[in-house]
Amino acid sequence: MTKILTGGIGKTEVADTLSRLGLDGLEITVSNDMDAAMKLRAGQADYYLGTCHTGAGASLGLLVGLLGSPVCHTFGRSVPTREQVAALLSDGRKVFGFALDRIDVVAPLMAHAIAAHG
Repeated sequence: MTKILTGGIGKTEVADTLSRLGLDGLEITVSNDMDAAMKLRAGQADYYLGTCHTGAGASLGLLVGLLGSPVCHTFGRSVPTREQVAALLSDGRKVFGFALDRIDVVAPLMAHAIAAHG
């Protein structure tokens, strides 16, 4: 089971969006940045999807500080391609930030890519 934590301003909306997809093998939990950082460090979670107004600041700030930038990536307000997400996952990225107004597009894209990545 792959565990995805959601955080930031739109954490509940992201969790609801992911849950509605009904993808097998994904466990979605609403979290906060500090708890998520500790769970990711301890291997109790696999990924974190954070949201804020710009997708580049508060969505990941604490996680970048505690986990380091090599495992974090922000899409900001852009919408990535499937290929970009797959490459980031293959590169070991586990923490992703994006803007509130992109939840409907980016959250499902991330969930499908994570499910495919295993």
